[in-house]
Amino acid sequence: MKAIFQDRYGPSDLLELRDVDQPVAADNEVLVRVHAAAVNARDWHIMRGDPYLARLAFRPVFGFGGPKRKIRGSDFAGRVEAVGSRVTRFRPGDEVYGDVGDADGAFAEYVCAADSLVEHKPANLTFAQAAAIPLAGSTALMGLRKAGVQAGQRVLINGASGGVGTFAVQIARSFGAKVTGVCSTRNVDLVRSIGAEHVIDYTREDFTRGSQRYDVVFDLVANRSLGEYRRVLTPTGTLILSGGGVSGSRPRLFGPMGLTLSGMARSRFLRHRVLTLTDGPRGSELLAALRELVESEAVVPVIDQTYPLVEAPAAIRYLEVEHARAKVVITV
Repeated sequence: MKAIFQDRYGPSDLLELRDVDQPVAADNEVLVRVHAAAVNARDWHIMRGDPYLARLAFRPVFGFGGPKRKIRGSDFAGRVEAVGSRVTRFRPGDEVYGDVGDADGAFAEYVCAADSLVEHKPANLTFAQAAAIPLAGSTALMGLRKAGVQAGQRVLINGASGGVGTFAVQIARSFGAKVTGVCSTRNVDLVRSIGAEHVIDYTREDFTRGSQRYDVVFDLVANRSLGEYRRVLTPTGTLILSGGGVSGSRPRLFGPMGLTLSGMARSRFLRHRVLTLTDGPRGSELLAALRELVESEAVVPVIDQTYPLVEAPAAIRYLEVEHARAKVVITV
């Protein structure tokens, strides 16, 4: 089968389309013929081995000279080709979507995934739209649930036009929250169109200097200090930290992990709740909940660009360098 392969850390130019062996489903896995896969920030982080600290902290994913898994991609949507002996929820021909997480391998014609990481595809979506959901949608839903977002609360989403951000705006709105999105000038209309009641253009206004206070701040950018985020919270407010950071030509020591580590270390001493979200496969329960939100039309995936599998390096470069909005999808 064809797959996007990587031998060592570096820029997207190192990624190659190669012929590799087709995977075989284990007893608890499904083999999926991939029709679409989504690009996430984790793909370029792993591609570059960035930040350096991750190479030590996440050994199942990062090696010292290159990624442990040689085929990039975690999000996929497609049709089940075969199932393992212990799989009962799926059968060949089912349309599914999922997130293989640390196993990677979705930028390929076929991928194997544990049945616990796969769910039936939303009936009202194309494969490309469904592939855009798993990691980003699950991260958004998990963060908002963890924060206990309720109707009437004020929620600020920093990075509202990104992959996770576009889902977070819509999901928070579906919970009845009053949503404020932070984004650049070119994305203001987009963020408003998906449900944000108020949009802050960060090129013109510093939200950390404003008078508005929020019950929940969901950070997806890691471009402010812990103190600046806390400044805009209500006395009993919650801060959610979920990665982010800007790519560079060379890996950094801490990158966005610096803010996360600071939040984890100081959270027990602060009056505000500080929650951190870790990367990894999210599971079928979240995917099932997201399917319900999508099929009820409370949430609609937003796709910026699509690329064929052979152009996956360009797709990752676009996300990494061009500050893509919403999701970038690879069709197979």
